[in-house]
Amino acid sequence: MTARSDIPYRKHLRLRGFDYRANCAYFVTICIRDRLNVFGLVKDDTVALSQRGLVARDCWLDIPNHHPHVELDALVIMPNHMHGILLFVGDAPSSTGSVRRSGFAIGPARGSLGAVVGSYKAAVSRTINKLRVGAGTDLWQPNYYEHVIRHDVARERIREYIETNPLRWEHDAENSTGDGTDVLDVFLRSLEDSPLGGERDAGVAPTGGYDA
Repeated sequence: MTARSDIPYRKHLRLRGFDYRANCAYFVTICIRDRLNVFGLVKDDTVALSQRGLVARDCWLDIPNHHPHVELDALVIMPNHMHGILLFVGDAPSSTGSVRRSGFAIGPARGSLGAVVGSYKAAVSRTINKLRVGAGTDLWQPNYYEHVIRHDVARERIREYIETNPLRWEHDAENSTGDGTDVLDVFLRSLEDSPLGGERDAGVAPTGGYDA
């Protein structure tokens, strides 16, 4: 399976000056490299998770055990991507900035959204590799996509989008065999709370270097 070439280009943007450790609700999307369907298959409008999909689900549910300032909301594990809402509700670990080595920034600030997502991705890859050596290597696309949820109406619409994602799989732009008419960027542009005029916020989260 090859990556689709007809999906709109995604701008990798971060909100300038925004503290991604702030107590907010964050809508997160993480994709499998080359959109390979490694997490399962959609059958009868529901996702039948593979072993790797079950690991992805369980590691997400385990996030609050490793990041006490984070709570979970809606989640769906799709065949080649996942959507979830993370709630930052407490004090994040103190940090003076990005993780550094030899004076150079190599990762997001401790306790930030990027650090939590990076920790999650690393945990999934590590756990899968323990089950089958190499099966979790190069699993993820290097980036993740986030949207800062500004109010309850947007949160409810995003929650519904997540919960109904399997029903729209044949139209999902991430589905290499679908018609590509269900594009997440288009949905986010319809939200009144978008701080970027409807464009999706995005950030980079390394898949290694974090303790899950």
